[in-house]
Amino acid sequence: MKHLYLLLIAMLITSPACAGPGTHGPNGEHLDGQTTATGAVASVPRIETFTESFELLGHLSGGELSIMIDRYETNEPVLNGALEVQYKQLKAKATFHADQGDYAVDDPALLAAIATPGAHPLLFTLVTGEESDLLEGVLTVPEPAAEHDHEHAADRRWWLVAAASLALVAVAVFLARRRRQRKGA
Repeated sequence: MKHLYLLLIAMLITSPACAGPGTHGPNGEHLDGQTTATGAVASVPRIETFTESFELLGHLSGGELSIMIDRYETNEPVLNGALEVQYKQLKAKATFHADQGDYAVDDPALLAAIATPGAHPLLFTLVTGEESDLLEGVLTVPEPAAEHDHEHAADRRWWLVAAASLALVAVAVFLARRRRQRKGA
């Protein structure tokens, strides 16, 4: 019975090392990086900005800049407005998608310019009913992740802890056998 306790202690010692910093997911992604609500590593370029009247959230993916706009005070979605996006000298009108409740920019020149890694200051001109507003924000596009071909110290540490645990179990078994031999003699 005592050996079972030693084995359980050895297993508990090794378990924290298996999920230490630098741990990888099934697709090789770092599990200790910044994550989104779904748990995936955040890699989609996003922009958030607001004024006294409106708030805007956008993300760049799937060949478009998708933008959601709400009223700042009530979070009521702003639907069927006219939205224009400007980056440097490039301007593009956004199309409203009634089924999604978002605005989408798919202008190839604008998307190519803002898809490059770096910080891209954007100016949004919104006209809805008799209201209009200018919203400024920065879309940050991260550098592409480099190939992951290096080892982590945590990976090497796992082997050390596993070896130490096996040694502990071996010592426990040895001591148990020795004790049985003494009792039998």
